Amino acid sequence: MAEETNLILNQEDQSLGSIEISPSVLETVAGIAANQIEGVSKMHGSITSNVTELLGRHTDHARGVKLTRDENELVVDVDVYLEYGVNVPKTAIEIQDKVKQQVSLMTDLKIQEVNVHIEGMVPEKSEQKVDPNDIFAENENGE
Repeated sequence: MAEETNLILNQEDQSLGSIEISPSVLETVAGIAANQIEGVSKMHGSITSNVTELLGRHTDHARGVKLTRDENELVVDVDVYLEYGVNVPKTAIEIQDKVKQQVSLMTDLKIQEVNVHIEGMVPEKSEQKVDPNDIFAENENGE
């Protein structure tokens, strides 16, 4: 879970006031960025977020992302499941680059590191053909 304190953006002209961003917003940005990488099957979430999504409620874009702050540096941890057959190091580097790029572009905040945790691989779904005349596959030769 993200730290509860908001991050204050440094801006040159503060005559109109300050700008604060909730850590959950940054987690959402990082989660969407990670999901856009080819080879990412899904983000790793808690049991609560998985059940909520199964019940048809909104998707939690921050699922699988944890943001921590060490003084003025941000550290992002991303937990993902990858599709079977992808190049794991290449995909992880793409996730790191995309997350760092998107957070920097949207907020001007500097990210110290993006740690990618591969939670598992998701195999391709294979089509199972069931013969309606032989549901229990008793006749192996189709007789």
